[in-house]
Amino acid sequence: MTALVNSGLKSSLESRLKSVRSSVANIADDITQGFFEITHNGFALLGLAVVFAVITLTARPDLRQAGESRLMAWLQERQEATIGFTEPAAIDRATAANPKDLPKQQAAVAYWLSRKYGVAPEPLSVLVSAAFEIGEKAKLDPTLILAIMAIESGFNPFAQSPVGAQGLMQVMTKVHHDKYDNFGGKLAAFDPVTNLRVGVKVLQECISRAGSIEGGLKYYVGAANLEDDGGYAGKVMAEHARLLAVVGSGATPYHAGAASTRAIPVKAAPAESSDKAAELASS
Repeated sequence: MTALVNSGLKSSLESRLKSVRSSVANIADDITQGFFEITHNGFALLGLAVVFAVITLTARPDLRQAGESRLMAWLQERQEATIGFTEPAAIDRATAANPKDLPKQQAAVAYWLSRKYGVAPEPLSVLVSAAFEIGEKAKLDPTLILAIMAIESGFNPFAQSPVGAQGLMQVMTKVHHDKYDNFGGKLAAFDPVTNLRVGVKVLQECISRAGSIEGGLKYYVGAANLEDDGGYAGKVMAEHARLLAVVGSGATPYHAGAASTRAIPVKAAPAESSDKAAELASS
């Protein structure tokens, strides 16, 4: 009798254990399935969110730019908080280059000007390269452009005359302020390459009016209506000749002998009053 009772209890316990194990297995399976569905749906939602964000930023570039600006500002703030200062791209702001990377003739000019005017050859390399590039487009001898910079400012990009001529080529910023509009405004007069570009534009206008380089230089210096320009044109042409000698005879598309007398083949502007002519001068 006792054996039968014990056997019945054992069978009942085994049955209950099987039932508990089955329940636990079912619960675990339900949890696993639910987790999978939640994760799957979450990734699907994340994917939809990314697609929506891409479409929005593509259709609204202003939002993209604003987001990029905020992200950059946040990164700079983090950098400043970490290292104590922000220096995102100092080398990109430096107007300098290795003169060894220039063509041989341009490098020779940069080193020669560096020795003569006590200016580092690296920033001069940028100016020499820009003068050759801009001069080719403007049909002006690059060594003439460099000679004007030498006489006007001695390659000091922050130079300013008593009458308000500013920068490397001593452009009258107040007179030619409109020429700086495409460069961000008149404060760009103190950016070396920008001043060079504007100065060349002014020089072109002056030469066009005068019909020759020497006459254009008189306009440029503000002596168009005077008998004597104070020796300005002579100084520029003398420095021009020295730079041509540095470059070497026939080293550029221009020739020293023709440079001083060559008339620029540009249709001359109509004659204007003396006051208007004076305004065209950059210094």
